[in-house]
This record gives sequence, structure tokens and C-alpha cells, in this order.
Amino acid sequence: MAKTTKKAAPKKAAVKKAGVKKAEIKKAGAKATATKKPVAKKLSVRKLLSKRIAQAVSIHGTSTSVLDRLAVVIASRRSADPELSHSARLLSRGTAKVAQKFGEEAVECVIEAVSGNRAALIAESADVLYHLLLLWENAGVATGEVWAELERREGISGIAEKASRNLPERLTLTTKIP
Repeated sequence: MAKTTKKAAPKKAAVKKAGVKKAEIKKAGAKATATKKPVAKKLSVRKLLSKRIAQAVSIHGTSTSVLDRLAVVIASRRSADPELSHSARLLSRGTAKVAQKFGEEAVECVIEAVSGNRAALIAESADVLYHLLLLWENAGVATGEVWAELERREGISGIAEKASRNLPERLTLTTKIP
């Protein structure tokens, strides 16, 4: 038996350098179509999200409602004794302290993600979410407002969504992502 080898379609970068025409690329690509991966069935973002939430609920027995419940607890602690409640203590120290604590927890989360420590990443992620909810409470932002904004953005390209915002010029100049 003689071995036969298939020629791979030329890569785009090589094609541009060589100045090959698109028709020639299509002809070469037609020969390689037998090796293409099957196209996955496309799901709408809402269906995929619903599926993911259902998976999370079936696996862990919870959903984002745990965040809503935690937000209610945090709100109730605003009037609690700062000597007895961590939430009350942080809220009584003002926005700068609440924001600083959120930032510290976010950095710890990033460190665990980079180090590959999955269990610590999960624990630090919970801390980040708790302190984010605390920051929202301090600023008078309800979880429903954030959920509504996320729903508004659902199914929109991140690049298109960001371009549609009226960001102050100072914010557009500070981003490191084009």
C-alpha cells in the first residue's frame, strides 16, 4: 500500500505574503474540507444561560438568589452593633474603607487564581462577592439594579456594549485594553 499525503490549505499569513488570490485559497481549502471539525449546534445566550443556571442549581442546590439573600442580611446589619457585626463595622467606617477592603479581597482572589489553588480561589471569590455586596449596600445600589444591567447587556458583544457607553474621558484613557 502506498501512503498518500494531503496538502494542507495555505495559512492566511503565508497567503498574504505570497500574494495569492482568494479564488486560489478557496480551491485549496475545498480539498481540506474533509478534515474540518463538525459545527456545534448554536444555542441562544438565554438558553445557554438557563441551562448553566439549571446545572448549577442541580449540582450545588443554589443560584444567584443566594446573593440576594446575602444582600438582605448585609442591609439588616447596617443598624447592628459594630462590635458584634463585621458588616456593621465596615459600613460604619465609610466608603473608603469598604472600597479598600473590596480591593484587598479582589487582589487575594487574583493571587489564588494565578497560583492555581482552586479551593482558595473559591473561598476568595466568595469573599469578593460578599465585599462587593457590602460596597453596593454602602452606595445604595440594590442587587436588582445590577442584575437588570447584566440582563440589558446579555447577548451583546462586549466590545459593542463598551463602545455604546458614555464613559468619562478619563476612564477611556486609562484602559489597557484597546
